[in-house]
Amino acid sequence: AMNHAFFAMMSRMKYIERWGLMRNTKQENIQEHSLQTAMLAHALAVIRNKLFGGDIDAERTAAVAMFHEASEIITGDLATPIKYYNPEIKKAYKELENIACRRLIDMLPPELQAVYSEYMLCPDEEINKIVKWADKLCAYFKCVEELNLGNTEFASAEKSILREIEGIDAPEVKYFMEHFAASFKLNLDQMG
Repeated sequence: AMNHAFFAMMSRMKYIERWGLMRNTKQENIQEHSLQTAMLAHALAVIRNKLFGGDIDAERTAAVAMFHEASEIITGDLATPIKYYNPEIKKAYKELENIACRRLIDMLPPELQAVYSEYMLCPDEEINKIVKWADKLCAYFKCVEELNLGNTEFASAEKSILREIEGIDAPEVKYFMEHFAASFKLNLDQMG
């Protein structure tokens, strides 16, 4: 049988560090980031469905979130200020991400490719939006965690990301912030 490299490539997510330009107390790779994003995206979908009359596939949302950074296996992590420096760069980077995703999808047996391209190049805009919000929440909690550890390197990022989150007009995000955000500032004994 032909050997396909897709999942071996996915396991390399753990070698790609996030926040490359900043001094980190605890280094974060995109594999651990992807699990946290998947958990929070799933939670946002569940909250929307249970509390705000939504009808979104929470499991599919989690799966899309699991793969939302997969293209970085090929491109590496690019700092946000560069990614969004101007519309041309933003557009070019989006194209680069799509090319990288397609390269990864080609590493699967042909009979599985359609399934994974639905995750990696998700056509559902509502799901993509929720994954984006979850990603933003993760970035915020990373800043909070670093500040808790006394690392002021993340102070201005924390402020600007919180402002962005407060600007998101979605009841599930507001609910998550109201019910879960404060506990990220607690130590373990305070959580019990």
